[in-house]
Amino acid sequence: MRTLKYSTDLCIIGGGLSGLCCALAASRHGIKTILVQDRAMLGGNSSSEIRMHICGSKGKNNRESGIIEELILKNLYTNPSSLFPLWDLVLYDKAISEKNLTLLLNSSCLDAEMNGNSIVSIKAWQSNAETFHEVHAKYFADCSGDSILSTLTGAEFMYGREAKSEFSETIPPDVADKKTMGMSCLFQIRETDHKTTYIPPKWAYKYETDADLPFKDHTRDDNFWWIEVGGEWDCLHDTDRCREELLKICCGVWDHMKNKGDHGVDNWELEWIGMYPGKRESRRYVGKYIVTQNDVEAEGRFHDMVAYAGWPMDDHFPAGFYYTEGHPTIFHPAPQPWGLPLRCMISKNIENLVFAGRNISVTHAALSSSRVMATCAVLGQALGTAAALAIHDNCHIEKVDIKKLQAMLMEDDCYLPWHSREVSALSKEAKCSHEVVRNGIDRGDENLYIGKKGESIEYSFDDEREIKEIRLVFDSNLERKFYNMPCNHPLNDQRFNMPKTLIKEYILEFENNNGEIEKIEVTDNHQRFVKHKVDYKARKVRLIPLSSYGSKEMRVFDFEIR
Repeated sequence: MRTLKYSTDLCIIGGGLSGLCCALAASRHGIKTILVQDRAMLGGNSSSEIRMHICGSKGKNNRESGIIEELILKNLYTNPSSLFPLWDLVLYDKAISEKNLTLLLNSSCLDAEMNGNSIVSIKAWQSNAETFHEVHAKYFADCSGDSILSTLTGAEFMYGREAKSEFSETIPPDVADKKTMGMSCLFQIRETDHKTTYIPPKWAYKYETDADLPFKDHTRDDNFWWIEVGGEWDCLHDTDRCREELLKICCGVWDHMKNKGDHGVDNWELEWIGMYPGKRESRRYVGKYIVTQNDVEAEGRFHDMVAYAGWPMDDHFPAGFYYTEGHPTIFHPAPQPWGLPLRCMISKNIENLVFAGRNISVTHAALSSSRVMATCAVLGQALGTAAALAIHDNCHIEKVDIKKLQAMLMEDDCYLPWHSREVSALSKEAKCSHEVVRNGIDRGDENLYIGKKGESIEYSFDDEREIKEIRLVFDSNLERKFYNMPCNHPLNDQRFNMPKTLIKEYILEFENNNGEIEKIEVTDNHQRFVKHKVDYKARKVRLIPLSSYGSKEMRVFDFEIR
């Protein structure tokens, strides 16, 4: 066996969306980053291995932007057939394209070396290469979901449901317990142009009538999230036991839909079934601050807010599939949006341990809103940015300049409710043909420039100025009603397309004192947030939108010059 050793600024454990967004943000902000992932692909519950579509904040104009929107738009552009393995490839491509990021796939973290209350290094085993990886880092970010570093480092953590009285919450039970939300194996079906058959394995469960599936809406439009077990078991150590039970249920449910009455699936076939359960809850770290149900309901207006949520407090019954007294979850209302503080991502007792994703420092009740993947992604981007700022400013991550961090996040198109982004001094100084593009608000129809093809937005000065950067935010339709990937595949599916409102072609013009014009022509834009590094002297700078992915309107939130 061989051992490879590394020294880095930030080591991230877990390559789900929180870990990936953390790694991309940190590396893009200039620090050396290593991402250790125990699977062959990135994306966690969104990957082709589990295939849960990405949910996030509800409410008008609350869709998450930043890196998660970049990933989703890239997927819509390069993966028009909505194939899950190509979604994996989109995520992999983003990771390996970052020069400051080292990716260690198929590597399971199994040990940690400590010096007092600080982590010195972690060790991971890469079975397919028969290699140990020993990573020394300044910070360790646990984005594994299961908080693998908690038991290896002695970090304080929580598991199960608190009692109502512990945090004065109303959602938890009267008495604390070790029950959690369970895990699910999803399955996907595809429509064909002919009648198909299904023969279940002998070990599949039998559900003869709809009465055998009470309160479980089994239709061809479902993603079968309610096939859920493990909440009354151990969601860590019973994962294989859960998978065995879930597969028996999955095959039984599809057998019921195909062979036990008319469910409208005669021409549909079972295309894929998950062999690895997607988890909702396990260990949660104890951080510098524990976010509670009361914080959620108060909108989470923390001074150090760096991310937000907006999914309801979606509290699944621990019995999951075997809960028979009603619908398997309760959607307790939550504000849309509500804020999450940096402090809930910093360990209470381990000096250089941070975390993002569903394992942040929240109570069970608050977790039921913060656990969905788009929220985990923005938490990851916030944490990666904070780690980079701490390294650059040579301070502990808890002591970073919060206003500076918030400004960095908003600059990177991360929405922070109740905060406004500072527009560049050069943009403010210039004359502008359309004031709305420099108001610092990058969502909401009231903040949109809406023009026609070929019309320009112009900045002008009395004399030439040095132009080094252009910042653009286009309209990717944050109100779109489809997810990143489908949960089923009808024939001739046309749901998953590039947003019609997004600008595809545009020209940037730079005019000097002599009237000479330099141009940047873009013909295949597929992103909402775009930056151009430039080096021009110009008296006038113009943005000229030429086409979109379907809309006749040319829609722009932000056009700034730096």
